[in-house]
Amino acid sequence: MRRASAAVAVAAALVLVGCAEPGSVAGGGAGNSPAGGPEGGADPTRTGTPDLAVTEVASGFANPWDIGVLPDGQVLITEREGRLTLLSEAEEGATTTDVAADFDDLLAEGEGGLLGMVVHPDFAQTRRFTTCQTHTEGGQADDVRLVTWELAADGGSAARLADPLVGGLPLNPSGRHSGCRPTLAADGALLVGTGDTARGDVPQDLTSLGGKVLRVDLETGGPAAGNPFADAADPAQRLIYTYGHRNVQGVAVQPETGDAWTAEHGPSTDDEVNVLRPGGNYGWDPSQGGTVGGYDESVPMTDLERFPDAVPAAWSSGSPVEALSGAAFLSGPQWGDLDGTLVVGALRGEKLLFMTPGPDGTVTEVGIPDELDGTYGRLRAVRLAPDGALLVSTSNGSDDRILRIDPV
Repeated sequence: MRRASAAVAVAAALVLVGCAEPGSVAGGGAGNSPAGGPEGGADPTRTGTPDLAVTEVASGFANPWDIGVLPDGQVLITEREGRLTLLSEAEEGATTTDVAADFDDLLAEGEGGLLGMVVHPDFAQTRRFTTCQTHTEGGQADDVRLVTWELAADGGSAARLADPLVGGLPLNPSGRHSGCRPTLAADGALLVGTGDTARGDVPQDLTSLGGKVLRVDLETGGPAAGNPFADAADPAQRLIYTYGHRNVQGVAVQPETGDAWTAEHGPSTDDEVNVLRPGGNYGWDPSQGGTVGGYDESVPMTDLERFPDAVPAAWSSGSPVEALSGAAFLSGPQWGDLDGTLVVGALRGEKLLFMTPGPDGTVTEVGIPDELDGTYGRLRAVRLAPDGALLVSTSNGSDDRILRIDPV
């Protein structure tokens, strides 16, 4: 058992720090306008930009990678080293329970381990959820795979289904660029952002599942209906929705349009936020068309010279990079003018980025809340709870926290 920590409630005004063109973050001002804590409640008919209340839900974690809210309001947390934790609620004062599960074959190394997760839409009946995890075979690094589990009725244990939902995603023994973030699409398909494992030929190779976004049938693990490469001879290619990615860390579905957006690590420049287009090439090719060996990170993140038809980024960071992570769209009238905002976590940047999507599929403005700018360290998981609150995890390696963010 890990004790829930005392709440830390703060209010933050959103500070506009960037606008107009993708690829730039303009300098912003400072300022904070106190507005009380979450007990003040949210006005469901709010207009304007609300202040934000940040409450600490629980602490004592080590690199919590993802957050899944169950239908009864309990919350599952994955931790990279191979631990599952169940929170009694997504509120201040939540209690924590360790969930017993078999992770003996997990490779917890670098960016590998127990990674993203998704709660099945029929969880109330099946108790099922699916995790991304790095797998060993005979003690050797094998692959990244999607594993489906059933949570016991008392929440104290989880049983693994015999076969992985999807296997064969490439894995670097160092754990580098393992991906792996699953999110449900608007039509119920499972979208999975994967990493290129720091191998130069992987992102453009349509027979490899690395450096891609996959679109998977959640029940069968096969290609979801309507996939762009559904008729391909290679079974791996049939799962691919988009390709030419470096290391997808966040996948979020825009409520109004159903479009899927991703947050992706760049090398020394140009983290990207992308809007997914079926069959789209996003232009990352560190092999330079197979003309160089190794992993040449000097190439553009989206190489429009080599790939004129590559999909341009909706937003890119320029330099320095933020090391983007989880992503979610705010949704609900309680968010006022922030309704529809894309929120992206940053590891290196230690902040939340609030991005305004434009009608043309670009990001028109970027704002950073004062109290989520360097206050809590590295921020990884970003998920929206069913009640509209934003849940965020820190990723500092020890005594990490789950934070709840509400409009006040």
